[in-house]
Amino acid sequence: MRWQGRRQSSNMQSGGRGVRGGVAFGSVGLILGLIAFLITRNPSTAIDVALNGGAIQPGTVETQELQLSAEEQERYEYSAVVLADTEDTWHALLAKEGYTYQEPQLLIFQENTESGCGIASAGMGPFYCSLDRSIYMDLAFYRSLIEDFGADEGDFILSYVISHEVGHHVQNELGILDQVHKAQRSSSSQAANDLSVRLELQADYLAGVVARYQEDAGYLEKGDIEEAISAAWVIGDDAIQEQKAGYVQPESFTHGSSEQRVRWFQKGYEAGDLSEFNTFDTEKYPRASDL
Repeated sequence: MRWQGRRQSSNMQSGGRGVRGGVAFGSVGLILGLIAFLITRNPSTAIDVALNGGAIQPGTVETQELQLSAEEQERYEYSAVVLADTEDTWHALLAKEGYTYQEPQLLIFQENTESGCGIASAGMGPFYCSLDRSIYMDLAFYRSLIEDFGADEGDFILSYVISHEVGHHVQNELGILDQVHKAQRSSSSQAANDLSVRLELQADYLAGVVARYQEDAGYLEKGDIEEAISAAWVIGDDAIQEQKAGYVQPESFTHGSSEQRVRWFQKGYEAGDLSEFNTFDTEKYPRASDL
């Protein structure tokens, strides 16, 4: 992506490293289901995190200045440009829907940091905390996507990741997160899984919308969309289960299959707006597997 010399978001922050005291990680709601999945490679753990409520035990993080390598500094600046792109996208599109977009914060950290949802560690992967309306990301996740999950190397996979997490913030802005969380609390495990898949695929769609804005603005380069598709594919539930467990359990999916994640990203990219983003249309998609 063409990013050098472009506007960087003022909503970037740098976080802490190193934790003092004991920290017990618990469940912090639906959005962190992906985090548990990435840590344990166990879909049932992700389900538990999504459904059980609770909170991360409080702890204390010793905040220190980030020590970034030259490669990490470039990723940091790239991330700031991507965040600016998401701001431009959602200010324009949500204004058309009658909403005033409130921008999220993106906090880059190493090792550990404090979030509104509790202590976050690098092993969690990127996540959005609705309590403080912020995205948390360790820049090392970029390399993990390539080396651990097998994504194609290229800077645009980072754009996909950030745009997906900002998608969760857009869902929060529109009241979708709150509605889903309330519905989950009164649902069976399978129904809650279904809602989780719908939520995640919608965030993939919203990431595609941002990619379309970036293309229309002339920022994309040859191969960028393919890089995003590669990242979406390797973190599909079936791809992770097959890689780590050797078998696939569709009934345990919480984020959607590789094919679904790619298709909904492409759907958002092709539409470039919110016209096709309703993954919760149960008349059109009775089951999450129909999405």
